[in-house]
Amino acid sequence: MKSLQVLLVAGTHGNEINAPWLIDQWAKSPDLIETNGVKVTWVIGNPAARKEGKRYLDSDLNRSFSNDFSSLNDRELLRANELSSTYGPKGTNPCQIALDFHSTTSAMGSSVVVYGRRPSDLGLASLIQARLGLPIYLHEGDQSQTGFLVESWPCGLVIEIGPVSQSLLHSRIVRQTQIVLETCLELIAKASSGLLNYPDRLVIHKHLGSIDFPRDLSRHPSATIHPQLQGADWKPIKKGSPLFLSADGDVVSYQGNDSPIPVFINEAAYAEKNIAMSLTKREVLRFEKGWGKELNYLLGSQ
Repeated sequence: MKSLQVLLVAGTHGNEINAPWLIDQWAKSPDLIETNGVKVTWVIGNPAARKEGKRYLDSDLNRSFSNDFSSLNDRELLRANELSSTYGPKGTNPCQIALDFHSTTSAMGSSVVVYGRRPSDLGLASLIQARLGLPIYLHEGDQSQTGFLVESWPCGLVIEIGPVSQSLLHSRIVRQTQIVLETCLELIAKASSGLLNYPDRLVIHKHLGSIDFPRDLSRHPSATIHPQLQGADWKPIKKGSPLFLSADGDVVSYQGNDSPIPVFINEAAYAEKNIAMSLTKREVLRFEKGWGKELNYLLGSQ
């Protein structure tokens, strides 16, 4: 594990303050987090936005890692270039694994987000799910949502902790963040030492697409999330299930025939992206040897 280094990112969005607060406390008390011998480099993803209490200044930092850093007027693009050139696999202080901690306002609880199907990502997500039972949101095939931070590292996962309001410091969220972080580092340490067996399956929720609010001619929402759906993340909906409710009582229902599972329902940060919720499909994947092989190679355990 001599060359292995994990990049811990907190505050990729400046108004998600719990993980950055935990990092601040860790900086003051180095024994606060049990790293299990894993070398960890931590960084505040967007310190300028954090200072102003905003999600971002010019553009969403977690959509800015597209390898196009040509805009000198976009502070998030410049920050993405800085993080990649410093901590990326070819950077001056290279890290092999990136753990990007976020918080959510939706009722998803704690979960892991995987972008695409890189074997090392699926291998690490399998270990986390087997230990903590966290749901896995597999985001792929959505060209309107690209340029995620963790995709710039050989292995990278987003950890969502919630629900919690934006810019609200909450002891439960801080504690959950610490538990998940320490568990991730423990699993990485044991996997790199060959002390862990991989599970035989991985349960995922595959991204199918997103739904916007109904909107009026001025592009303002003309209905709210239906009260039966609000807070019902991870619960399947069927044809005819209520989605939205207008002020005069009109109900907009789901008209599909499959039974998708909504996530990020009424996520505050996604209002600007015209996303009222995303729909997923539950799948059970048989663990593939290549997942463990790629992760073991990255960890230096082979």
